[in-house]
Amino acid sequence: MEKKEKQRVEWGTELSLPSSADLRGRQSVRATFKLTEMAINAVNIVSTHLGIKQKSLFDHLIDDTQSLHVIAKEVRSDVFNELERVQKTYVISRKTLSCLGEASKKFAAPRDALVEYSIQRLLPIIREEREKHRKRKEILSELTEYLEQGEEMLKKSRKLLGEEDPVYNNLENAMTVTRNVQKNIKSFVERGAIIEEF
Repeated sequence: MEKKEKQRVEWGTELSLPSSADLRGRQSVRATFKLTEMAINAVNIVSTHLGIKQKSLFDHLIDDTQSLHVIAKEVRSDVFNELERVQKTYVISRKTLSCLGEASKKFAAPRDALVEYSIQRLLPIIREEREKHRKRKEILSELTEYLEQGEEMLKKSRKLLGEEDPVYNNLENAMTVTRNVQKNIKSFVERGAIIEEF
């Protein structure tokens, strides 16, 4: 392992310096893979739903060399080659591409197969998030109903007490907060609707 150089900064503390190899490893490169529609959709859904960049997702999945090696040992090229696949280009880090190439060479496993099966590790996350999404929709529905009841109560209090009454003012403040919360939750649920398609 490369020994890191240290630099003493002006306040007397030593900091390790990044190496040029480390920095080059973080460069972005384009890589094209032949993947199934399911794998492509899984990457899109997890990236969109969890707000993670696709590059970061690939870094996480493929830089895990232990899992990558397990996958590489189990790949059956004959089965993989029977899958219907399409070309898809992704931006990944040079380090991730290097890890992929090394595992492919070491285990004589197709690079595309390593990516395909690495992506399948996302499926339990998608199932879990889909169930959470269903529950969020239920909560949103209940909150919307609660908001409608609150709006009726606000109208009633304005009619009975007037807009200058402290009870009306407190209720109006509570309804403003509730409207904002409902709006934010609704927006989040709408963004997450992509997971229903998987």
